[in-house]
Amino acid sequence: MIDNANAAAIISAGMFHLKEKLGVLDTETFIAALRNEHFDYTEWRRENMCAGMSLREINDAAAEFAVAHPRPPIRGERG
Repeated sequence: MIDNANAAAIISAGMFHLKEKLGVLDTETFIAALRNEHFDYTEWRRENMCAGMSLREINDAAAEFAVAHPRPPIRGERG
């Protein structure tokens, strides 16, 4: 079951980061393109993001990324 409060917080954080990196117009274009193309992120990730990597390599890359890019607090989150 999806935790709606957590999902809303993740969506909010994702939109914040998209707007920070792409700007408002390109964020809207990105979202429209995903919706129009019926984009399957899981399939894309399998085919592009981690192609040829072992689970150990994926885990190591994720751990390195997490250290280099700590998650900012989500509005309303208690720390």
